[in-house]
Amino acid sequence: MIYSSACEYAIRAATHLARQYSGSEDMVKLRDIAEAEGLPSPFLSTILTRLVDAGMLGSARGPTGGYFLQRPPSEITLYEIRTAMDGNSDLESCAVGLAVCSDTCPCPLHDTWKPIREGIRHYLQSTTLEAMAAAVERKQPDRRTDQARTDVLPMRDDDRLEGAGGGA
Repeated sequence: MIYSSACEYAIRAATHLARQYSGSEDMVKLRDIAEAEGLPSPFLSTILTRLVDAGMLGSARGPTGGYFLQRPPSEITLYEIRTAMDGNSDLESCAVGLAVCSDTCPCPLHDTWKPIREGIRHYLQSTTLEAMAAAVERKQPDRRTDQARTDVLPMRDDDRLEGAGGGA
């Protein structure tokens, strides 16, 4: 796991806001984000406050209030969100916790961990909320179509139980 549950929720909520982004400060209510993403509102409130404090989101209270992205989704990376939520020391420090670990003075895991850590860091730094929003749009099934398919399924003759429906 490369981030905590809180960070996962932050990414999901921020991606939701990116999908709603129109270039203005259009507010999205906490309850709408929580409902759409299936996240607990009290915990989500704390998470979004941290993203506001980190300068990624803006917020306003009141009946017309909510949350919005402070910058375009193309300018906010998963690395920024992860840093705000979990910090980044595990991507910068020794895998076994030694005070001194480098290419010249490596720990036993250094040669294995370094490319993994660099790959994770590169992925997080190069993946924007814009890319996440586009991926969700591409991969999210059309719920209306899926619902229509499951509401009434035609029954084939060989699916019917023998003797069902009365008759002789």
